[in-house]
Amino acid sequence: MTRDPSPVPALPPPWDAFLAEVDARLQKPVEIHCLGGFVLHVMFDLPRPTADIDFISATPKDAASELMEIAGHGTPLAKKHRLYLQLVTVSDFSDDYDTRLIHIAPGTLARLHLRALSPEDLVLAKLTRNSPKDIHDVRFLAAKGALDAGVLRECYAEHLRPYLANTERHDLTLDLWIEEIQAVATSK
Repeated sequence: MTRDPSPVPALPPPWDAFLAEVDARLQKPVEIHCLGGFVLHVMFDLPRPTADIDFISATPKDAASELMEIAGHGTPLAKKHRLYLQLVTVSDFSDDYDTRLIHIAPGTLARLHLRALSPEDLVLAKLTRNSPKDIHDVRFLAAKGALDAGVLRECYAEHLRPYLANTERHDLTLDLWIEEIQAVATSK
């Protein structure tokens, strides 16, 4: 259904040093599923700065609390690097997003394994909030050629819409976002 973007070969500064320290402090291998500005910056060169790595899942399950103790907001490591990890607990995302995850810098860290939501799943996770920043991100991904309107609509219909309460509102938002994606595509 979705294209498989290439994994990012290396982490850019300042993320490389921060994540290397997080990695060194982990007791066992941990995989986190990332979204938000960090993913957009690292995978697609979004110029907007961000100080956090949002993640929605950590495996094994007890790893999320370990990560927050090591590098959550306000920890000594977070203060040192002015970066932090943040567990996102309020977000709508596709039921099987994990089948479309993309590796971020595989093999660069020993214990910490970063995986990113696909471009479609990144966008769908922003659908409920629908802020001006979110529509900017949709346009940005469309301009990068990372979004296909048909694939986005299919992903929404099959994997997110059945789980949403206010489908009429979300359908309208998705229609508006798809118009934006198509407008960007025709302007190229």
